[in-house]
Amino acid sequence: MPQPDHIMKLTLPDFDSLDDDVKKYLNICQEKLGLKPNVLRTYTFNQNKFRTFGRMYNEIVLGESNLSVLEREMIAVVVSSINKCYYCLVAHGQAVRELSGDPELGELMVMNWRAAGLDGRQHTMLEFADKLTNTPELMCNEDREKLKTAGFSEADIFDISDVASFFNYTNRMALSLDMMPNPEYHSMNR
Repeated sequence: MPQPDHIMKLTLPDFDSLDDDVKKYLNICQEKLGLKPNVLRTYTFNQNKFRTFGRMYNEIVLGESNLSVLEREMIAVVVSSINKCYYCLVAHGQAVRELSGDPELGELMVMNWRAAGLDGRQHTMLEFADKLTNTPELMCNEDREKLKTAGFSEADIFDISDVASFFNYTNRMALSLDMMPNPEYHSMNR
């Protein structure tokens, strides 16, 4: 059964009615990615929030960090797997496949990140993101110390927390609005 063909369950503005800067941003995505990500189309519901979301995503996922973009995408997949966020599992699972060059890693991350055979450093990072998502009230200094022992700096710990927290937010937006991923993601990097 194919996924539903809606972008989300609220009525989006027509593309032509969007502000010029928003249309330009979406057209650049089309040129670079071959699609206009449905998450961005969803945020056109409120164009000021679209702009804020775009800046946040670009800073948190693509901005300067000691964490690689692949590591940040891995965090996104772990968080999304716990939250059962279909949109983000499809979209960020594809990003892991692309960035790692390993389609099996992308699938393992989506299904059970613990079965992916990751090294100690990445495993510790994802364990932290897992706990922050599952039981945030239990986070303690011992969790941060495990990251330090694995070689993460305080700036890295901030970034791990930031990425995991951001995707907990985006998962909840996607789930609450029944956001669907672009169908193209399913066949990419396999």
